[in-house]
Amino acid sequence: MRGGYVERPAEADLAAELACTWTVTLDAAGLSLLPDGCLDLLWIDSGRLVICGPETAAWRTSLPAGTTAVGVRFRPGVAPAVLGMPVSPLRELRVGMQDVWGAGASHLSERLGEAPDPGARVGILQAAVRARLADGPPVDRVARAVARRLVAPPPGARGGVAGLAADLGYSERQLHRRSVAAFGYGPAVLARILRLQRFLALARSGAGPVGVAALAAAAGYADGPHLARECRALAGATPSELVARETSDPFTTASDPPGTLAAPTS
Repeated sequence: MRGGYVERPAEADLAAELACTWTVTLDAAGLSLLPDGCLDLLWIDSGRLVICGPETAAWRTSLPAGTTAVGVRFRPGVAPAVLGMPVSPLRELRVGMQDVWGAGASHLSERLGEAPDPGARVGILQAAVRARLADGPPVDRVARAVARRLVAPPPGARGGVAGLAADLGYSERQLHRRSVAAFGYGPAVLARILRLQRFLALARSGAGPVGVAALAAAAGYADGPHLARECRALAGATPSELVARETSDPFTTASDPPGTLAAPTS
């Protein structure tokens, strides 16, 4: 635990759908977040149940210091099956769940408010996710395949969106349409976001190569300027600033790289 923020693994039967669960008590600096390909469903102690839509740039919360919140983080492409809608309309937005689930969100928020502690609230959120998954359509298998391929391309995989589409048996237009519904943007944007997260995970772990240039190469960037452009566009910071932040700011880290996909349970 650092700075009041705690991440824990999801319950075992939800490991393929949730990257993690988390709790936080905000300090005066607020919460700084980078795009990661994931969506978060969270409950804030003011009684608000919120979905954080797909992001393509860094953002910081404006909640007051002392605010507590709990949340679950959906792996890339999973949220539509839980929300019951494509995530593209939620891009760059934080939306009250009453606008998505109606009265069901109000009932869930009441239960969360009555829970005795953050751990119990996390359990309630996971139970809600489990129930939605059981009652709704399965997670889009194409979305799973896209995310898995972009995280760890198999030997012989063709590069670029055209290669990805061909390997999965879809036209580029079909793949783009499925990706926008599942992730909020096309596969090219998801690839950029997951590559940045790969760079940050290597920097965070200390197990990768030493130095920004070596980390950039290991993460899949063409060169240092390529990394610098992407960091500025997606995170609003230089690579060195991001690496320094990874060792001091718990709000931009994740114990499980967000693009990592566990084996589906079904």
